[in-house]
Amino acid sequence: MLPLWSVFVAVLFLLLSGEKSCVIRSTAESVVQRGSSFEVFCTFNLKCIGYMYSGQGPIKQRHEVLNSTTIYFKVVNITENRTYSCQCEGHKELDPCGLDISVGYLPDRPKNISCIYKIIKKESGVVVCTWNRGRDTNLRNSSALWVKTVSGNHTDGPVPYKLSNKGTELLSVNFTVSRSVQLISVWVQTENPLGSAQSSIINYTLSDIAMPSTPVLSELNCSSRMCVIKVEQSVKTHYLEIQYRAEQQTWTTYEDSVAQRNSSLWSISSLEPYRLYYLRARSKFSTGLWSQWSTNNLTWTKEEAPAKELDVWFAVDSKTMRIYWKEGNMSISRGKIIGYEVSISSPNNITITNVSADARSYSVQCCPSCEVTVRARNSKGLSPPAKVTTHLTEAKPLHKVQVRNDSYNITISWTKPETAPSPTAYLLEWYPEGNKLEGLRWVRLGKNENHTVISGIKPFECYEGALYAFYNESSFSKTKFKGVATLESAPEAGPFVQENIEEKNNVKITWTELPRSQRGGCITNYTIYLETKEQSPGGTQANSVPASERMYMFKGLRPAEYSLWMSASTGRGEGPAGQKTNFFIELKQRYVCNIKQTAQLHLILLFTQCCYKTFPSSTFQQFFTFSFSFWELFQCFMLDVVPDPANSKWAKECTQEKLDSSYSNVSREEEKVILVDVEELPKHNSDTPTSRKIFSRVTPPTSLSSETEPVIPTTYIKSFSHDSDSSDHTHTSLDTTVDYISSHGPGNFDEEDDEEKVEEFTDMPFIASHNIFIEPLVFGGKLTLDAVKIDCSDFFQNI
Repeated sequence: MLPLWSVFVAVLFLLLSGEKSCVIRSTAESVVQRGSSFEVFCTFNLKCIGYMYSGQGPIKQRHEVLNSTTIYFKVVNITENRTYSCQCEGHKELDPCGLDISVGYLPDRPKNISCIYKIIKKESGVVVCTWNRGRDTNLRNSSALWVKTVSGNHTDGPVPYKLSNKGTELLSVNFTVSRSVQLISVWVQTENPLGSAQSSIINYTLSDIAMPSTPVLSELNCSSRMCVIKVEQSVKTHYLEIQYRAEQQTWTTYEDSVAQRNSSLWSISSLEPYRLYYLRARSKFSTGLWSQWSTNNLTWTKEEAPAKELDVWFAVDSKTMRIYWKEGNMSISRGKIIGYEVSISSPNNITITNVSADARSYSVQCCPSCEVTVRARNSKGLSPPAKVTTHLTEAKPLHKVQVRNDSYNITISWTKPETAPSPTAYLLEWYPEGNKLEGLRWVRLGKNENHTVISGIKPFECYEGALYAFYNESSFSKTKFKGVATLESAPEAGPFVQENIEEKNNVKITWTELPRSQRGGCITNYTIYLETKEQSPGGTQANSVPASERMYMFKGLRPAEYSLWMSASTGRGEGPAGQKTNFFIELKQRYVCNIKQTAQLHLILLFTQCCYKTFPSSTFQQFFTFSFSFWELFQCFMLDVVPDPANSKWAKECTQEKLDSSYSNVSREEEKVILVDVEELPKHNSDTPTSRKIFSRVTPPTSLSSETEPVIPTTYIKSFSHDSDSSDHTHTSLDTTVDYISSHGPGNFDEEDDEEKVEEFTDMPFIASHNIFIEPLVFGGKLTLDAVKIDCSDFFQNI
């Protein structure tokens, strides 16, 4: 058991721990008006150093000392609720003292009092009064509606109808009154801790504020032009007002007197077929206020056959005419379109085609004498036919047609012709450039209009179109316009180029249009760039081509390697270059010789070979120089008529042999060396023919050493044959492709010979060998290679 003194100390500790260290008070009440100023005092119960705190934290305040036990703090222009507290320094075991100050406003005087007498039953009704309490006081207010009633000579009241509110601007009170009450007087009183306010007294005659309950619409039954509606009300009224409207239209009011009717059914006429209508109703006593509108009721009227023909237009290409039509609006279609009927009438036949409801065009073959009609179909029937007439007489186009564009629209304006006849109507069509069949749009205009604005234009898209003026059913004029865009930019890419090398070093360039997404607007021109590998920087050739072109021809290009690319331009500038393409123009030398030249050449070669073996080297070189000069002069006297070497027996039996290796030491110091295949007859000391490559230069040498065979320019037949002394078989040329030039000399060619291919002769030098001529040269009759075969094996043998 604890000692007695221990219990006493514990009790004393508990008492001291719950004791306040001070007492706090204010010169104002606990609720003050916003902007008030006052003082807060703290008196401490023991001798200590005291401090005052306020606000969030709390925050230590700069207080003033009144005496040894009391401090105070001056509060100036308070704007919000505050808590003030004091604490004794060094005695944290003691509780601080605190004070809460609330800030608010005096209540405003209630205003805008309005009362309505809603009659729900025959015996009684409900009065609903509303008012505006004014600004929020930031304090809890209490309001009361005071009501005094008058029934004949009897007065009751006043009776308060209280309600508590905080932060609500519009207040309302309902109370029930008997149908015997004629007058009421109402006023509103509002109060809070800072004070109270009262409105003025307002007197009402209940018949002036009487309002019937909201009507209820039911059993709506509609035809195509009229709806029958049943109206239900809890009390009998004198007036009923019904309003109706189609979607996105204004309300139309239908009003009638209920007192003159014995039925609750009402008929609303003058409606349009196949429309969704909204209907609502309200009622009123002979005096008083209109009831509230009923909820909107929705109903559809029935369908009718389409009342008007479709808006139809057409586009024609080389073989096809495509018919376009616009979907009629609700007033024209008068129902849900379930399809279209396209009729093609020719002098001998009528073809009717049903098209789906989603279609807006139909293609037919061009028929100048045909008439095309289009009709829309709904559940009740077909529309009147819309005729498409293509065989119209074209008159002179309109003058002064102007096209202006801005960032969003295109404006077309024109001047009416001053001379008769005057147009009866206009039609404007427009479509993306080059895409009429897919993007055609149009609008019909009256005869008195002289301009229109096209909206919905895609940016960075080029448009073209035409303005039509119709003078009668068979005459019209057409004025075209093109290259119109709202927003433009330089093209995003260059065209893809293809080249084709033709004869005479001509190069044909073709390209395709840029995709619409890359054009940036209306293409004004293309630029073709041509550059050779040998050109110095800056030497690129640029050629501008109109935007309508798709082909360009480079003529007579010299042999070289070329690079080619293109770019496209709009009004905003030139786009980037397209992909480069490279091509090469080769150097080609083609000459034609005849058989007489070949025979004469063989004689010269034979004579030269014999001289070379007989005479000294120096004498032969002089002779070679003279022979070459003579050959150049001799070519001027050659015949123009060239017999066909491919038709000879000798050419068909020709063999391919190469020159002997003893002639391989030909000089290779010339500027250009050409590798050719040359066929050679075998020497007497060798039975096996050999084939080899030899080099020849374009310019003949001026001098030859004694170890080098002479090189003589001659016309070389690429394929020929000979009869070998040691072998009876025929050697075939390695080059099997044979082109030929037909002979215009006397004699006829065999049918088999006409089908053979003979290659053009190429003028180039080669090294001659002996034993070339086998048979003597004979002229006369039909000149063929068989006739000019020469055998001179023993020629000059005795020299």
